Amino acid sequence: MNRTLNLDDALYAYVLSHSLREHPAQAALREATRAHPHAVMQIGPEQGQFMALLVRLIGAKRTVEIGVFTGYSALSVALALPDDGYVLACDVSDEYTRIGRPYWKQAGVSHKIDLRLAPARATLDERLANGEAGTFDFAFIDADKPAYDDYYERCLRLLRAGGLIAIDNVLWSGSVAQPAKTADTAALQALNDKLHRDERIDLSLLPIGDGLTLARKR
Repeated sequence: MNRTLNLDDALYAYVLSHSLREHPAQAALREATRAHPHAVMQIGPEQGQFMALLVRLIGAKRTVEIGVFTGYSALSVALALPDDGYVLACDVSDEYTRIGRPYWKQAGVSHKIDLRLAPARATLDERLANGEAGTFDFAFIDADKPAYDDYYERCLRLLRAGGLIAIDNVLWSGSVAQPAKTADTAALQALNDKLHRDERIDLSLLPIGDGLTLARKR
């Protein structure tokens, strides 16, 4: 029996009003992104708060983000890190990330966020080549879907044992449960199948937002 409750607008508003604790810069960044043509790419505030809680629970200090967009998720994670925490933020768009940078500064976390505007594979490969395998605590993957598996494998190498990978959009508006009609859907289906069998991790796929997979490195 399906035990997951569907959220209508009223119940979603109740969840936010009884849980959400946003920094003013987070609320301002969400508002600044609201009118963006690709605003749907931004994670929900409840997901940002959930990831921040996970970061605190595992005592993370060094994190990776692949796919920054306007920077809400990076801001959420950076706020949860200690003052000497570090976010390696990977994106290819100066246009999108430029929106979020003033809010990182407003929140006092700019010094924690190392934004690298380059293909994420190259950035991650550089870190691995520099001997940084096993030195990160948390990773968030939310970028181009056909490359998710590549990002996952690199992040798994960068993470320490007990580190956590969060992967966004794994339900893809429900399309993963149907025959794939797009390359994005097929890539997500293949990754979901792979992770279900992957003995290197502990796994949970959660119906938060558009689906969030948590993979703990054993």
